[in-house]
Amino acid sequence: MGGWSERVMGQKGFFDVERRLDAISALGDPLETIKKIVPWEDFRTDIEAVTETKPEERKSNAGRKPYDTILKFKIMVLQSLHNLSDDRTEYLIRDRISFMRFLDLELEDPVPDATTIWLFREALAQAGLIDKLFERFGQHLEAEGYIARGGQIIDATIVSVPRQRNTKEENETIRAGKTPEGWEQQPAKNAQKDKDARWTKKNDASFFGYKNHLGVDKAHKLIRKWDATDAAVHDSQKLDDVLDLSNTGNGVWADSAYRSVQIEAGLRRRACRAISTVAPHEIVRCRSARSRRTRRARECARVSSTYSATSRTRWAARSCAPSASRGRGLRSG
Repeated sequence: MGGWSERVMGQKGFFDVERRLDAISALGDPLETIKKIVPWEDFRTDIEAVTETKPEERKSNAGRKPYDTILKFKIMVLQSLHNLSDDRTEYLIRDRISFMRFLDLELEDPVPDATTIWLFREALAQAGLIDKLFERFGQHLEAEGYIARGGQIIDATIVSVPRQRNTKEENETIRAGKTPEGWEQQPAKNAQKDKDARWTKKNDASFFGYKNHLGVDKAHKLIRKWDATDAAVHDSQKLDDVLDLSNTGNGVWADSAYRSVQIEAGLRRRACRAISTVAPHEIVRCRSARSRRTRRARECARVSSTYSATSRTRWAARSCAPSASRGRGLRSG
């Protein structure tokens, strides 16, 4: 009897969850800010036009009610903010109360599974709606005063996917942009094969997958520009695509992968300062070598943490090429 009463007393109630959320808010929850400043309903009509089945086209009204469009859209935002695979997203929605608050989910509410998330993203990508939605998303941020300022941080991160068990001949065919012989006659196998990912090396370790390239404004840590490639593309090749010339500051921070005479000359032609892994030369005027190291460490930390939760405010639904996420578990977060 005593054991039962102890278990009952140990159960968490509604006010326990509220207190935990209040504590998260006090520490500064970027998701809470995004949730408040973005008018989510403005996206509904355009998204539902390409993702929802019309009532007259449904074969039956039986079964579970479809998940709300805005709920799925917000999930796409979460994926981008935290660089998550579909499976990892499903798990963390169930695990984190800050995620649940952002999605307006209660503990007892059902959560979309990884396949549902993938199908929603594919529908948006195939309709060519991604960039249009992002432009509108950015406009809402700017309307609230979140304009790009203070210069920008440029970075790229590898998104690994499961290695393919292909023959040498099959890999050569894929690199040539073709489908290996016999795969088209095996739809299940063909759908599970990732034909867009490529190999790359970083710190003497090999990775197979893709790269997310982005530009973040230094003042607000908001992702302003974004692109995705296979992992073999060098970071510096996408610099022009992620450089935001509307930023009110002309400083550019990046790691050594972006440093070259040609790149820095191009930046000066665009009225940007030369790339620095710490800060523009005009800023880094420290009184001693010790203070210089301190400033350098602080600025480098900002570059390396570009993908931290507080800096990922651009959602990028097509964070990899389409075939990178076919089926459950084909992407690694």
